[in-house]
Amino acid sequence: MKFLKSLTLFEKFLWLFSSAIIVGSAILYNSNDLTTTCTSLLGVTALIFIAKGHYVGQVLTIIFSVLYGVVSIKEHYYGEAITYLCMTAPTALFTLISWIRHPYKDSDTVEVSSITPAKIAAICISTAIVTTAFYFILKAIGNAMLFVSTLSIVTSFAAASLMFFRSPYYAAAYALNDIVLIILWTAASFSSVSNVPMAACFGMFFLNDIYGFYNWQKMKSEQNKKNISEN
Repeated sequence: MKFLKSLTLFEKFLWLFSSAIIVGSAILYNSNDLTTTCTSLLGVTALIFIAKGHYVGQVLTIIFSVLYGVVSIKEHYYGEAITYLCMTAPTALFTLISWIRHPYKDSDTVEVSSITPAKIAAICISTAIVTTAFYFILKAIGNAMLFVSTLSIVTSFAAASLMFFRSPYYAAAYALNDIVLIILWTAASFSSVSNVPMAACFGMFFLNDIYGFYNWQKMKSEQNKKNISEN
């Protein structure tokens, strides 16, 4: 497929390395939960294409969000389930539409946009409202690790919003979210080793998001240079 051929040598290595860590952790800890392992593999695959600004990444994110919601419910992490099923999945759908509508010229790569003060204000206000609402909902239903789950909502909502606006800073926000989720799933791993691959997954997510931030900054610079040279 064309989008697979677009991966650079480094991106292929990063994907293989991330996948190997996830599968290796599942084998090492004798995890028989294929749903968790497959969800993790799908997640790192989605991030590789998101880091390239390719819409396929958003398609995979929608599928990942549904599967991750199922895994989260099993561990009583209702905040994670609600966040990904009710926020991340729909946002990924809207982002998919936005990316398809805003390609950079005739390429398969999205046009990188600058974040404006008005957009920042909108993100901050909406994040505060959503986080406050979710906090009381999760508290009412007895969500496990309420404080950590609330932090996850803050970072993931901000990251999803930045991604919708096609800003490179989406990756920085998701990197913060990855740290929160590493803590969350490491805690869950103490009660069930089947969750180790998910903790490893977000460790690999962190590496992929660091690369995503670098690559989007590179894409933005290259697009600006081309626009200047053509004008």
